[in-house]
Amino acid sequence: MPVPTTTYQVHTKGLWNPVIHISGPEGDVGVMKLSRNRLGMVVRGAYTPLKGEKLEIRRDPGILRSQFSLWSEGREWLGASLRWSFIGREVDLSTGTRPMRLIPLPGFGSGWALHAPKTGQMAQVHLGREGRVEVFRRMDFEVVLFALFLGYLSRVESWWPGPIIEDIHDTQTRTKTA
Repeated sequence: MPVPTTTYQVHTKGLWNPVIHISGPEGDVGVMKLSRNRLGMVVRGAYTPLKGEKLEIRRDPGILRSQFSLWSEGREWLGASLRWSFIGREVDLSTGTRPMRLIPLPGFGSGWALHAPKTGQMAQVHLGREGRVEVFRRMDFEVVLFALFLGYLSRVESWWPGPIIEDIHDTQTRTKTA
């Protein structure tokens, strides 16, 4: 297993409108707040850093799950996510520079792995008592935050093991069933 280059600790408070505190190696990084509509569906997330630009995650119109977009404070589009199937557990992310996908971790437990097709595993989102995000390759913090948001929304679905991905650093990613 590769050694993470950066690890972010995640602490969650609240049930209906949770607040996620994120801290890095140097201390607190920021806070993400999730908002629900009157029917209970998560419609947005707002990230407020200690230093830097605020980010907003909004639900895109449509009936598919995990259909969100990431925006900067200056109304710049930073990324989007889409789950093509109602029963599938894979979430596709596009950031404009490279496509990625979020899939459940291979073992039992609550967590997700972020993969890029050519470079392999980018990060892992571990949810639970001692939540953390482990980053294995150089990537923008905004993408890490987006993966954390999407993983948190679908944390129950990640309990059952996901596929085992062989990182071959090629244009095709081979998968084995667990």
